[in-house]
Amino acid sequence: MPCYRCGARQTDPGKGPSPWKRGVVADEQVLICPDCQSTHDWVADLDRCESCGSTMLLRALGETRCRECSFTKQTLRASGEHADAGLADDVAAALRRRFDG
Repeated sequence: MPCYRCGARQTDPGKGPSPWKRGVVADEQVLICPDCQSTHDWVADLDRCESCGSTMLLRALGETRCRECSFTKQTLRASGEHADAGLADDVAAALRRRFDG
């Protein structure tokens, strides 16, 4: 996944933790490269928890969870279906390919 601001690709760190940060912007998980962290107020771009206002959000399987207070938000598609319905279809198709083919 590239940096959401500049498009730079993440590389594996030599040793220790990655200098890249992650967050949620417009209900999508994003990465922020070290250069954009130092030249832009990237925290201002991040979504905030509806419950506590924290930017420590994590996206997984169609929902956004706050790492600060554990509030979970289901993201709905424009059609009204849950966002993870498409993921379920993708997983089912992958399982069919794996076990039927």
